[in-house]
Amino acid sequence: MGELLQGKQTMWSQKKVKDIAPLQRGFDLPATKLQNGKHPVCYSNGIVNFHNEFKVKGPGVFTGRSGTIGNVFFVNEDFWPHNTTLWVTDFNGNDEKFVYYFYQHLDLKKYNAGTGVPTLNRNDVHDLMVSIPDDIKEQQKIASILSTWDKAIGLKEKLIEQKKEQKKGLMQKLLTGEVRLSGFDEDFNLFKLNQILKIRHGKDQKKVENENGRYPILGTGGQIGRTDQFLYNKESVLIGRKGTIDRPFYMDKPFWTVDTLFYTEINDGFHPKYIYYLFTRIPWKKYNEASGVPSLSASTIGSIRVLVPSYQIQKEIAQILTKMDEEIVLLRQEMQLLKVQKKGLMQNLLTGKVRVNI
Repeated sequence: MGELLQGKQTMWSQKKVKDIAPLQRGFDLPATKLQNGKHPVCYSNGIVNFHNEFKVKGPGVFTGRSGTIGNVFFVNEDFWPHNTTLWVTDFNGNDEKFVYYFYQHLDLKKYNAGTGVPTLNRNDVHDLMVSIPDDIKEQQKIASILSTWDKAIGLKEKLIEQKKEQKKGLMQKLLTGEVRLSGFDEDFNLFKLNQILKIRHGKDQKKVENENGRYPILGTGGQIGRTDQFLYNKESVLIGRKGTIDRPFYMDKPFWTVDTLFYTEINDGFHPKYIYYLFTRIPWKKYNEASGVPSLSASTIGSIRVLVPSYQIQKEIAQILTKMDEEIVLLRQEMQLLKVQKKGLMQNLLTGKVRVNI
C-alpha cells in the first residue's frame, strides 16, 4: 500500500453527478431482433447476450434502471445498453474506470424509486453534489489501486468455482463407487431411503419463538428465527416438504423445524453426513407431487433408492467431502475479507480522506 499518501494536496472540485458522468436510458432490443454477433448486450444484471450491432463506443459504464438496480458494470468494447439500463453518455474528460468505481461508491440501491419493480431514476442521482479529483492522473491511480482488489476478488471467485467443480466430480465418483478408497474393495448396496432413515415433520413455531433463544428455527431456506426449545438434538439431514424442495442441508446441533421442512432420524449403521451428500445428488424436483407449489411426501422420499457402502467407507468419504467444503468456506471468507477491504479503500480514496501519490 505504498502508493497511498495521507494528506497529499491536489485540487478536488465539488460537482453535480450529471456534470461528471451523466446517465441515459438504454435502447430497446426485442429478443426477436437479437442477431448473434460480437458486441455485448448489457442488461440490468450485466452482459447477457451478444449482438451484431452496437449503440455505444466502448469503454463504457452502465447500471440497472429497472429490475436489478445497484450493481455497476464496466465494459471495454463497443456495446448495446439495453433499455433496462442506464449508461454513461459522456465521461467529460474523467477516467472511465474511475467513473466506474465512483458510481459503485454512490450505492445506487439507495435511490430506488419504484414501489413494485425496483427502479432507478437518473434525475435522483444527477443532482447529487460530490467531490472528485481534477487531476486525471490521480483518478487513474485510484482506479488502478481498486482494480488490484477486483483482480484479487476475481481470482478468489475463480478458485471457489474450481473447488466446487472438483468436489462435484469427486462426489460423482465416490458416491457411486466408480472410484474406491484405497484399502476398501467392498461393494455398494442398494437401499431405499426408508431403510436408512425416518422422515419426521416439523411443527408450527409461533408458540416457541424467542429472538434470543438458544436454538435455530429452520425453514426451507435456512434459519428464520430462534427458540429455547428443540424438536431434535442429533445429527440430521433436512429437506423441504413444500416450497423449496431441492436444497437439503445438514444439522449437527439441536434445532426446531417448521411444518414445511422435513427432518430425519438416521438409523444406526448409516453416517448422517454421508447421507447428506447423497441427498445433494438426488434430483428432488423430479419427485415433485404438486402442479402449483412444489411438494414432497414422506412416502415418496422413503421410496427413493440409493447406493451405500459400509459404515467405515461412508465415514471416510464424508470426511473427504467435508474437508473440501471447509476449503470452499475458507476461500469465501478470504473473498469476503477482500470485499470489505475494497469497500474501505473506496470510502477513503473516493472521498479524498486518503490521497494517492502521483
